[in-house]
Amino acid sequence: MAMMRYTAVALLAILSSTTEAFVSPSAVASAKSPSIITTSPPFSSFSSSSSSALHALDPVTYLRTEWVSAALCTNQTPRSFDIALQLGTEDGRIVNFVPRTIRKIITSSAEPKSADDGALTVSCIRQLNTMAERRNTAAIEFSNQPADNLKDTPDASVDIVVSFQAAQRMYENGLDFKQSIKEAGRVLKPGGRFLFVESAEVGGESYLDYVMGISALVSGGIGDGYEEIVANNISEDASIAAEVTDEEDSEVEATPPLFEEVGYDNVDMVLQPHIAGIAIKAMDADLTSEERKQMKSQEEEDRLAEMSFAAFERGNKRRKRKKKKKDVDNAGMGMGSE
Repeated sequence: MAMMRYTAVALLAILSSTTEAFVSPSAVASAKSPSIITTSPPFSSFSSSSSSALHALDPVTYLRTEWVSAALCTNQTPRSFDIALQLGTEDGRIVNFVPRTIRKIITSSAEPKSADDGALTVSCIRQLNTMAERRNTAAIEFSNQPADNLKDTPDASVDIVVSFQAAQRMYENGLDFKQSIKEAGRVLKPGGRFLFVESAEVGGESYLDYVMGISALVSGGIGDGYEEIVANNISEDASIAAEVTDEEDSEVEATPPLFEEVGYDNVDMVLQPHIAGIAIKAMDADLTSEERKQMKSQEEEDRLAEMSFAAFERGNKRRKRKKKKKDVDNAGMGMGSE
């Protein structure tokens, strides 16, 4: 798994450049003069309890994170994606944030489960309908499913899941923000993307640490204290492996990572620390152990076949060179005899 931490300039390049694939470290390194996004989301058009409170108490953070959310959502949604789901829908902003290629937006609620069983607010539904009619693009699939229990959404049925300043509301309203990340991974198709702009810490816990925790093991340090996490993971795995006997080893199957690539950075120029990132669901996350073994076996067969073909090609070239040299030598001998 690749875990990448971008600088502020590099993240701006990511947010400002539409890409069909995940941004590679080399592309980030070469980003010297990122273009500026000209699309400005109508922030003033919406109002909701948590967003309004953040806007009133910390307008700098609110406006900055809104801009990053819009840019991240718009420019990191490949054109082939057509189904989006939002964790903790609270207003109509998502309709403007997603590109016009998205055909359907599925909602979920971060409202307290005790109030109307956690249903979306009337204001939220009205704003979503208004924005959908105004923009005339994606259809809204209204669902009161809790953000930490996407019961109305089947496995591997969504192209992109977004979580924009929803984790803190989940925590305040008694929902489990960590479970919402797992649910995002469950409903995503293999290769689907999870986009998030959230408070760096929610309830005293690091949001990013949890995303990393359900991703693949890290091969090498990435700075900012993650070397210790990596070392602990490797040490723990080594100790567990040492206790497993040969007989048990055939029965133990490692849990596959949920996300295979994670890119992230701090949202700069804000008063309240936030983190913005992209996580890509592993292609084999939904496979059973038997299917995973079959896939690895097929990959090995393909690799051996490719090696065999390459060896044949090299041998064929050598034979041609020898034949050519022999023909030249025979021609030289014929001229000498004359």
